[in-house]
Amino acid sequence: MDQKADPVPQATLSRFSLMLMTISAGLVVANIYYCQPVLGKIAAELRLSETSVSSIATLTQVGYAAGLLFIIPLGDMLQRKKLILVDFIFIILALCCMAWARNIYLLAGISFIIGFTSVVPQLLIPMAAHMASDKDRGRAIGTVMGGLLIGILCSRSISGYVGEHYGWRMMFKIAAIAMLINATALWRFLPEIPSHYKGTYGGLMKSLLHYARTVPELRLSAVKGALGFASFSAFWTTLVFLMEGPPFFKGSDVAGAFGLIGAGGALAASLAGRASSRIKPYTLHIVTITLMVLSWIIFGLSASSMTGLIIGVVVLDMGLQATHITNQTIIFAIYPEARNRLNTVYMVTYFIGGSLGTLIGSYAWDHWKWSGVCGFGLLCTGLALLLHFAFGSARRERLDVRD
Repeated sequence: MDQKADPVPQATLSRFSLMLMTISAGLVVANIYYCQPVLGKIAAELRLSETSVSSIATLTQVGYAAGLLFIIPLGDMLQRKKLILVDFIFIILALCCMAWARNIYLLAGISFIIGFTSVVPQLLIPMAAHMASDKDRGRAIGTVMGGLLIGILCSRSISGYVGEHYGWRMMFKIAAIAMLINATALWRFLPEIPSHYKGTYGGLMKSLLHYARTVPELRLSAVKGALGFASFSAFWTTLVFLMEGPPFFKGSDVAGAFGLIGAGGALAASLAGRASSRIKPYTLHIVTITLMVLSWIIFGLSASSMTGLIIGVVVLDMGLQATHITNQTIIFAIYPEARNRLNTVYMVTYFIGGSLGTLIGSYAWDHWKWSGVCGFGLLCTGLALLLHFAFGSARRERLDVRD
């Protein structure tokens, strides 16, 4: 399937390189989520409904899925450092345009571009996995993913605060400056990793279908991840609407602050990376997916309880991120020379789930409010658990051996 380059010495993953990748993953992924806590502010400025402006969040995630599909496979073909730096140019331009856009159509289109270009973390994670030793691979993936999760959580908190006190446009101006600084650091310090694939881009893209058809572990991990992320996206898209109404009557800063509450998910990501070398993935997945199911039961009982929502956020973030790390540890161990493409199949499916979760979550809120959102979240996570029992157990021995 692949035309490979001649063997090259294995690059080693230093502590500094791992930390640079971790920080960069968090900073870049934050671009995708800055819009979520300020959707109410955007709706008020443009005099649109909450459902209308939710298209901004939806298209950001659709754009991210498209970027995963068309950009990430190039990590197996091109010099990754150069690819990442070129991508940063477009990230900075898109963020600047977002800060000055004046109508919903421009905002929606630019949101797609922000999502499309903010895929750098999914180049860095396989890069860290490639540079790490076999025994440290799970830890390296968990560390970079922990940084990515902190970026997601802090992005909502920071955006909510900035949007409430300085206006939502200021957030995107700040983000553009942060990306310029981040790009400079990567240009100076990021190591280069030789590519493996020497075929054409068309052949590279065709190989995605080959791996999707022939690797059952990849398919199962992708679907379970997508269902979990759909429920996660539905929660974060609609939380701001719940906070703005009775009995809370809070602003975007409070909704964004929930991101900090979910920081336990970052710890879960790191712990899951370490546990993946000691606990069988089938067993670990039962625990992590069950946590997500439990979180939606808590949410359903907490429509008027700030304490219940806080507990639910911690449980949901921990369950989702631990599931995600376990999935990636499994798929990265299958074909080392194709980690970017395996990650592409997994992450495209994952973010399609997130996009649908944002869309359906908004629809559920519009028609059935919080009870509809909780019903959707419980359906997604419950289905993920059922799929794990139905198909994961049949391949349990194979998963355990390959991990």
